[in-house]
Amino acid sequence: MHRALLVSDVLLYIFTYVEQLPPTIYTPSVTASPGQKCLASLAATCNAFYELAMDLLWADIYGVKPLLGCVTRLHPLVYSSLWKWGPQPAGVEPLSADEARQFLRHSTRVRSLVIELSDDGAVPLLSVIPADVCLFPRLRELRLSGSKHLELFLSHTLRDCYVYYDPEEVIPDQLPKLSDRIRLCNQLVTLSCPPLDWATWKHLSTLPTLVKIEVRSSLGAPPWLEEQHISPFLYLTSLSFTDSSAAYAATVLQHMKFPSLESFWISVETLASTEVEPFFRALSQCKQTLETLTIMWEEYNDSQRRPLTAIPHLLSLSFTQLRSLRLRSYDSCIYLDNDVLLEVMSAWPHLQALHIEECAISPSVTFHGLLTAIRQCPQLEALGILIDTVNIDVDPDAEPIQHTFLHTLRLETPESPTGNAEAIAHIIFDWLPCVYQVAQYIDESDWDEVNARLASLLCDCCTA
Repeated sequence: MHRALLVSDVLLYIFTYVEQLPPTIYTPSVTASPGQKCLASLAATCNAFYELAMDLLWADIYGVKPLLGCVTRLHPLVYSSLWKWGPQPAGVEPLSADEARQFLRHSTRVRSLVIELSDDGAVPLLSVIPADVCLFPRLRELRLSGSKHLELFLSHTLRDCYVYYDPEEVIPDQLPKLSDRIRLCNQLVTLSCPPLDWATWKHLSTLPTLVKIEVRSSLGAPPWLEEQHISPFLYLTSLSFTDSSAAYAATVLQHMKFPSLESFWISVETLASTEVEPFFRALSQCKQTLETLTIMWEEYNDSQRRPLTAIPHLLSLSFTQLRSLRLRSYDSCIYLDNDVLLEVMSAWPHLQALHIEECAISPSVTFHGLLTAIRQCPQLEALGILIDTVNIDVDPDAEPIQHTFLHTLRLETPESPTGNAEAIAHIIFDWLPCVYQVAQYIDESDWDEVNARLASLLCDCCTA
């Protein structure tokens, strides 16, 4: 054997390349890829190759099924294309002590693991393994969806943890159990999970490695206790919530400090008018650091049926570092006209992306208002708004003041712009020279004619 193969770094580089060999055709997940087959062959070649090849071979595992494949007795089940776990594999005995040791020799190599509810059927087979034995002592990343046995898979060594439960099907004791397990993790970098108890939030605030938290649904979240004292999250840069309302997010923001927060994202089913002011007031603690802000809601609930005046609330916060703003309403209106748009871009001249998506029947922003406003943001690269395509108010004889940074333009309109397609295409061509087409959602064709005319103008310019 060449002496170079005795150098661990050289061997790691070669094996890593081998591992990434692409499949020639699609193969089911139970079928080994070309890279995996090569690693298996290398592991069987000599002792010098064995440990590294096995570590790479078992590093990323989807489900418990591949790990049970190391038990000879279970081969007929594991590699059957018709086999699926039921509540418990019928007629299959749990692992023996020797088989459990064989299982653990492989599970200790796993670095990344995906577990789904269907894997729960395999758990009875592992009953011989003592409860205090960590099945995955080197696990770095876990994606767990629906499993009721998170204590088996949620290792204290985790760096990236993603836990998902259907809010309507979550078992009451799962959330306290999840909080207990998370408090054992001291190396977390990213965490995505259902709501945790406040003691766990307190633990997370002490982790210098944690930079990102995602909370999905507040169903079952404990009420805030006034005697709680939680240290500032000094290193957290990203925080997001997916929930039925903004109440839980507002509670977290009101009672915890995030002095380094750069990105905040929230999506709620219903945003009540009574929640708006407390929410934005709580968000104001981040006005010196926040760079990316996304707020989405399906329905706005106001007893007087007034549109949401979210933009004035945001303007009052005076964000100094804001680079990207996205407001999206699926079933309600956001008050936006030429004056408000100009005020937004004047307040945040360093914006690089602005998306305000709503369901207004009569848009109040015109092309003249848009072109006037974007001059306040010379670095704006992406823009998405609802626009009036009926009343074209740009003087065709005016000297264009071109915005050369904008290259992604997503315009929505309740009216088809077909009638003014030629005029709109000329406005975009003359004033926004780096926009080659108006982006639109999949299966939508409102802007096809505008884009066709814009493409023709660009072609004529290139051949002139």
